[in-house]
Formats: sequence, C-alpha cells, structure tokens
Amino acid sequence: MTPEEILRLLVAVPTPSAMSNVPLLDWVSLFLEEHRWSCRLLRYAGPEGVAKANLIARPRGIGADETIGLAFVCHTDTVPFAAEWVDALALRRSPDSVTLHGCGACDVKGSLACFLAALSGIGLQSVRPDAALILTADEEIGCKGMEQLLASTHLRICSAIVSEPTSLRAGVAGKGYGLARVTIEGAEAHSAFPSIGVSAIQHAARFLYRLEGQIDAIAGSIDMLFDPPRTTVNVGVIEGGTAKNVVAGVCTFLVEWRPIPGDDPSAMPAMLEQIADAVRMEEPRVRIRVEALRAEAGFAPKSAGALQAKLTEILGPRRAPMGISFGSEASRLARVADEVIVIGPGDMQTAHSAGECVPMAELEEWTHTLRVLLASN
Repeated sequence: MTPEEILRLLVAVPTPSAMSNVPLLDWVSLFLEEHRWSCRLLRYAGPEGVAKANLIARPRGIGADETIGLAFVCHTDTVPFAAEWVDALALRRSPDSVTLHGCGACDVKGSLACFLAALSGIGLQSVRPDAALILTADEEIGCKGMEQLLASTHLRICSAIVSEPTSLRAGVAGKGYGLARVTIEGAEAHSAFPSIGVSAIQHAARFLYRLEGQIDAIAGSIDMLFDPPRTTVNVGVIEGGTAKNVVAGVCTFLVEWRPIPGDDPSAMPAMLEQIADAVRMEEPRVRIRVEALRAEAGFAPKSAGALQAKLTEILGPRRAPMGISFGSEASRLARVADEVIVIGPGDMQTAHSAGECVPMAELEEWTHTLRVLLASN
C-alpha cells in the first residue's frame, strides 16, 4: 500500500483526545500482524474514563523487553476539529495534487502512514530485529499516554525518532514547557464608588506590565538552533469580573513559557512570585496566588549521534538539523533513550487547523528514508 492509501484510512478514524484511540490501534495491530510483527497493547482509562491504550510493536520473535535499537514513536490523538470543517476525516488532494489535506494529515498520521508503507515494502527478513514501533495516546493534552507508558514499562532505547511535522528536518533539540495560573483577588464594589473596592483586573494589568518588563531577564540566553532563538513567554488566557458596572473582585490568567534547553524551567514561577510580592506592596488588600502547573525542561544532545548522522546521509545537507519550539514527547522519551530526534513530513504551522496538510513529496521521501532505516543495523 502507498502512504496516501494508508493515510486515507488513518484519517477516516476520528481520534481527538476526548475519544478512544483503541479503534485506530486495533487497525494498526492487524496491519502489523499481517506483516509478522507482534503487538502489545497497554490499556488504561483516560480522562472521563475513556478507553485509551499505548502500543509497542516488535518484529515477531523479538522479546518485548529486549533493548530497542531504533524506536519509531507516533502519538495517535489529534486536536478537536471544528464542526464547520465538514470533510475533516476525508483525506483529499489539493487541486494541484501537491498536498494531502485532513485532520491529522501531518500531526502525525502522515508519519505513521509512512512507517506502515515502508514496512509493507520490505520483508521481515530484511527488517532490523531491534526496531520497534511505539504508538501513544493523549499527546495533545500533555503527553499523558507517554507518561503512562514510561510508568508501566522498563523501556531501554538506543535511538528514537519522535514523529512530528518538521518538513523532514531533524529536530535534535527541543524547548521545554511551563505553565502557571495566577489568581488575583480584590474586592467587589459598585463602579459608581470604585474607591470602596479593589479592582483585581487593574492589579492584574499592573502584574502583567511588570512581567513584560522582566521577560528579558528570563529569556536572556540565545540558542540559534531555535526560531525564535530564546525562551518565549505568553499570556494566552485571562478572565475576570462579573459585570460592566462592578469593580472586579477576581481575575485569573495563564502564563505559558517555552524555555530553551539552557534555561531553567523553574525560574519563571520564582519570578512570578517576586512580581506578586511587588504588587502586594503597592496594595496590601490584594491577594495573589501563583500556581505552577508545569515546569518541564527541554532536551538537547551532548553530541551528534549515529541516528543524526544516518539521517543526514539519507536526506542530504539541505535538511539541516534544528531545534523545535513546540512541545513533543521527546523530552520525556529522553529519560530512557540515548538519542532522540524529532522529525516527520509536513509543517507544524498548518497543524491544529482546517488547513492541515502534508506534502505528497515529503510522504514519499520519508517512506524511502524509513525503509532504509528499517533495513539497516
């Protein structure tokens, strides 16, 4: 089967994180077993009790606990797609037949389709015996499936490819991820008499103004592997107030940061606490609570490994290594793998939208690359 034929079948199975990924894993398991691979399904209950599972597949005859020389890792969930995207689950070609469009086309069912197509093109005798395919659930909601997998197994991996759309450039380093919730409590009053109350929204504005002025302190390091080449900070959600004529009693907002590997991911919560202290000194009646929800470090190699060298040999120098600024399972997998590279067909800038697509040429190129990797040892 071609990558396009397989991708059409994969996209047709809805797998947003709120739904079970088991039907997709069942289909993949049947495909792999027909090609003489053994599959181990690790089931668990996801949010709201939804049935979820991770999968570890190895060439038949290889023990499940044997060291994995080369792991291909794909998450199986997608983000929700908008109701107006009526053909989200129907893979379609662009009018010029250059790209394929559909939910999960590049993030990351395209990568999985390439792996299965590559496998179908070579016999079991030609597949390196230490290869493995690892499929996970719930990556889009915080890599929950990978966390579950690592907690329930004793994986030992030499090299790992984490599938994400990178336009086939090797992501040899990745930013971490941090998230904090800041809650500011003031005192409600009628807006006709504002001096009686304490506006939580106004003090949130003062808090954010101070944060803006200190971002350079938290993002001082430069790493040119990344674009942008430094730690970034974003306030993407803010909520507060009850009515237009009421002084706001409560305001909350989320602060997100993506630290480059050289920056401490826990530095931001400490800075937020310092800003909170400064705002409290200005207005002692304000109560501020900083909740650090996530503070995960990025990953970076100590040196270029054998997998990176092999990918450069196959893909050529035009696919220069880079750092990735978006989150992936690589930071967690780095705990058990000697070398981790994030790579796959497509561009993350099209993912998570009705414009999600993957270039057909990249599907073919990645399928060829995987055939070479699967057959080399």
